[in-house]
Amino acid sequence: MRQIEISANDSGQRLDKFLTKKFRNMPQSLMYKYIRTKYIKLNGKKCDISSRLQTGDILTLYIKDEFFEEEYDSYDFLKAPVKLDIIYEDENIMLLNKKPGLLVHPDETYHFDSLIARIQHYLYDKGEYDPKNENSFAPALVNRIDRNTGGIVIAAKNAETLRIMNQKLKDREIEKLYLCIAVGIFKKKEALLTDYLEKNEKQNRVYISKKPNENTKTIKTKYKVLAEKDGLSLVEAALLTGRTHQIRAHLAYIGHPLLGDGKYGKNEINRKYGFKYQALYSYKLTFRFTTDSGILEYLNGKSFTAPEIWFTEMFR
Repeated sequence: MRQIEISANDSGQRLDKFLTKKFRNMPQSLMYKYIRTKYIKLNGKKCDISSRLQTGDILTLYIKDEFFEEEYDSYDFLKAPVKLDIIYEDENIMLLNKKPGLLVHPDETYHFDSLIARIQHYLYDKGEYDPKNENSFAPALVNRIDRNTGGIVIAAKNAETLRIMNQKLKDREIEKLYLCIAVGIFKKKEALLTDYLEKNEKQNRVYISKKPNENTKTIKTKYKVLAEKDGLSLVEAALLTGRTHQIRAHLAYIGHPLLGDGKYGKNEINRKYGFKYQALYSYKLTFRFTTDSGILEYLNGKSFTAPEIWFTEMFR
């Protein structure tokens, strides 16, 4: 028999969600059986898979020792370098300036280095995160940016911050502005584009059209030309919808692909300028909360800007 006390980072979760994170090698069918047969109890009583956990609750578990993972002194995230460009940090949140070329999460080719691994390594060294002290939570990213795109990424240091920020992102209470270099001179220097996007998973690309069909989703992209030089335009863009590759594909659809974009752009122009990555950067973030923001209310109305955007020197 073992007991687990529910911490603030575990609070608010359904019991089955918590157990799935805590015991990753336990079959789901066996987990349900343990709950049904009272081998797992909540505060000494029979519980249900949908029971909501609260801070201070006690889980009593009469389960096999093999499901309790051994504690390690070394973790995969410690293999990632502690190399971060921190724009802002407090006890709840971090804003990072992710550079092009860095993955936000590890994949099969770069298992040990990613933005989230660097963040966890950094917080571990600071004494703010230790997997031994957590049942189900690890510092996590709120938003993602493509590997070859740079910009501001939000990281949550605790579960309450992650829940609030995920909801704010979903409710579009976090405003993100992008800078990019588009090929060509725009006839309209400012506009709101509304079209339809269809995603092709196999090709890992999207297609834009004027008319909707059963596979399309509406996209809205607002842009403003800030400067022009040598047949190129420095553009500020805002996403009113957040779809895969939206800015890249939408501007390419109207005849202005991004410089350096190998998927939607023009390779002969990309080669001319020698751009390794697409000239796209999520450069400004503003918190515009219109609903309750709990412990993060102090962030409401604040704006943050990336200090360096690698391609803007072309227009100075």
